[in-house]
Amino acid sequence: MTTELRRLRNYIDGEFRDAADGRTIEVVNPATGEAYASSPLSGPDDVDAAMAAAAAAFPGWRDSTPAERQRALLKIADAFEERAEDLIAAESENCGKPIGLTRTEELPPMVDQIRFFAGAARLLEGRSAGEYMEGLTSIVRREPVGVCAQVAPWNYPMMMAVWKFAPALAAGNTVVLKPSDTTPASTVLMAEIIGAIVPKGVFNVVCGDRDTGRAMVEHKTPAMASITGSVRAGMQVAESAAKDLKRVHLELGGKAPVVVFEDTDIAKAVEDISVAGFFNAGQDCTAATRVLVQESIHDEFVTALAKAAADTKTGQPDDEDVLYGPLNNANQLKQVSGFIERLPAHAKVETGGHQVGEKGYFYAPTVVSGLQQDDEIIQNEIFGPVITVQSFTDEAQALEWANGVEFALASSVWTKDHGRAMRMSKNLDFGCVWINTHIPLVAEMPHGGFKKSGYGKDLSAYGFEDYTRIKHVMTSLDG
Repeated sequence: MTTELRRLRNYIDGEFRDAADGRTIEVVNPATGEAYASSPLSGPDDVDAAMAAAAAAFPGWRDSTPAERQRALLKIADAFEERAEDLIAAESENCGKPIGLTRTEELPPMVDQIRFFAGAARLLEGRSAGEYMEGLTSIVRREPVGVCAQVAPWNYPMMMAVWKFAPALAAGNTVVLKPSDTTPASTVLMAEIIGAIVPKGVFNVVCGDRDTGRAMVEHKTPAMASITGSVRAGMQVAESAAKDLKRVHLELGGKAPVVVFEDTDIAKAVEDISVAGFFNAGQDCTAATRVLVQESIHDEFVTALAKAAADTKTGQPDDEDVLYGPLNNANQLKQVSGFIERLPAHAKVETGGHQVGEKGYFYAPTVVSGLQQDDEIIQNEIFGPVITVQSFTDEAQALEWANGVEFALASSVWTKDHGRAMRMSKNLDFGCVWINTHIPLVAEMPHGGFKKSGYGKDLSAYGFEDYTRIKHVMTSLDG
């Protein structure tokens, strides 16, 4: 007997629609490896319709008062709390995430972030007026940019959607958002919730694959394109957007160095780093998966980290004892496995290094030691539950190796020496530096990187300002 797949639909101009040409793709639950829904495979006609709706809605939303936009976002946050269990269930099915951890670690920050941007909506102000030339008054206006084409990733579908739509809507923009083709379910549910609160056309969801995303970015209507995804995807977006000089916001890959000095509390560092490395199956651009340990404590640290990894559990979403669920899709499982299969002879798998179970895309918590700076697994993003360990001699070498990758999103330093912590935080070439912790994020502080990790900031007032433009108005005092 064939189980009927749930039918997901686009949300355009205040209504749910199938793709114009009727095409669909199957959506697979990574915890089972089985399809559970069908999603529109949207084409140019669907993108045109969504962009037209967003463009038509923009003047009204732009001209709404900050207080009105704030009230709308606060209602969205309240509605997310009221529909929390539905959102959690959709996200768990999307990604195979543990239900309990999604409830405690993802939904509350999402709601808080929406409320933060609701407050930011009332701070959309420019520099105070002044006379910088005799007889003339200058005013600086900060305005929304217009229609925003946004592409969210599959590792945190709900939260990354919030990071995109909340600042955009708060600033007075309208949105066309595309979820990943492997994780559309929670975004479609969010559209149902948001659509009941904002005017039609303000928030639109178009499902599809990379060609759909490309059509959105290349479309003439959006004034801005925002993507969270791979470096390759970011480069393609930047290239496409350059053709008509769209503004671009890119949050791409990461390869966070975790620099552990000999004076650190080893037990605490191991406990915190293992969680920060394995949470969400390591599918996090900021994950603590590249550890550099001072040689005097290297062996002790590796032994403790391997034990912590071996004690870490992965499994089905309803298992309350698991730290993480499956990798998101079959291709990602193949990618992670490939890194381990191609390890050089000098590397040592301390624990893990294999798939878990016969169904779904689960991978064992893995620790690899004996690595060198130019090894593939050190230089490239794994995006899986694999922590690598290198041994360094002194602060200078630690800094050289930490900065010696093409990514520059996040990093952490573990030491009791305040001066060393300050020197390292100054010289680490990463958008975020944590000291004696790794991975906490708050709505008030910016998140974003340098180099091949992209540009632009999420969260914070800086992220809010990214969705605005600045206009100078000068008026004569003579009449």
